[in-house]
Amino acid sequence: MSLKLPAVDVPPQPWTGRFDGDGPGHRRWWQAVTSSGPAQPTPGTRPAALLGFASDEGVRRNKGRTGAAAAPAALRKALGPLAFHLDRAVTDAGDVVVSGEDLEAGQERLGQVLAALLDAGHQTVVLGGGHETAYASYLGVSTSAAVQGGQRLGVLNLDAHFDLRDEPVASSGTPFLQMARAEADAGREFRYTVVGISEPNNTQVLFDTAEKLGVRYLLDEDCEADRVRDFVTAFLAEIDVLYLTIDLDVLPAAVAPGVSAPAAYGVPLPVISAVCRQVARSGKLLHLDVAELNPAFDIDGRTARTGARLVDTLLR
Repeated sequence: MSLKLPAVDVPPQPWTGRFDGDGPGHRRWWQAVTSSGPAQPTPGTRPAALLGFASDEGVRRNKGRTGAAAAPAALRKALGPLAFHLDRAVTDAGDVVVSGEDLEAGQERLGQVLAALLDAGHQTVVLGGGHETAYASYLGVSTSAAVQGGQRLGVLNLDAHFDLRDEPVASSGTPFLQMARAEADAGREFRYTVVGISEPNNTQVLFDTAEKLGVRYLLDEDCEADRVRDFVTAFLAEIDVLYLTIDLDVLPAAVAPGVSAPAAYGVPLPVISAVCRQVARSGKLLHLDVAELNPAFDIDGRTARTGARLVDTLLR
């Protein structure tokens, strides 16, 4: 029996990739992903569901380089040819599209679809979109049964920026301050930590806001592998469920040139990949998203391929 979901704006499209054969030993992502509706969970398995958020209105409001609305398609294209080594079903639920300047309505729609998927027992992945994707993801996560049931939610952001701007209009720079206020309104503690902060790219006001909210962070220059592992371990010990958000501008520009704000320094890819493996093994990962891919500025699909590789790692 298929799961009934709130309507998305664009239904799932066909996946493509290299063909080596029909047998299970030849499978690649494009052959494994289904679009017939989210799979029903079975004992011992947690199927995954992909959901695109085609939005760059938040980036436009934040005066960044627009183009992230094309990211969900680019990430699927990069995932398609990868060899499929997962032991779970993966379904593509389609895209929620931000129409014109109506970011808030798009975020609400994505949150509704995401909450339905989570409550049906799926491991969810949102393919963004600018980092306004994060607040859309939060709307789904925070209204899911897991969080409403009293479990302690933690938000781990791999990012060069705090995204705690206090602005009159929401943007890609405001999602975590929006979350902080929403958590306070709900009477819950805001548990937010960041790996990869670029000190020259965050004003003193942002550092002061982070301190006021009790945000813990590691600067990009301090992201040595063992230190990051211990930092993430301590955070995981304090929460029950985790929402992981990856802003691809956390990576060096040579690895991720196709973002709104390429990093002059960045955190090495092996360190970011190790964090992904760590949180996947923790058993606490409820939801993840990948944000800020801008295909218009990518080089040889480099950033999209990196984002796809991280999604593959997290779902194994």
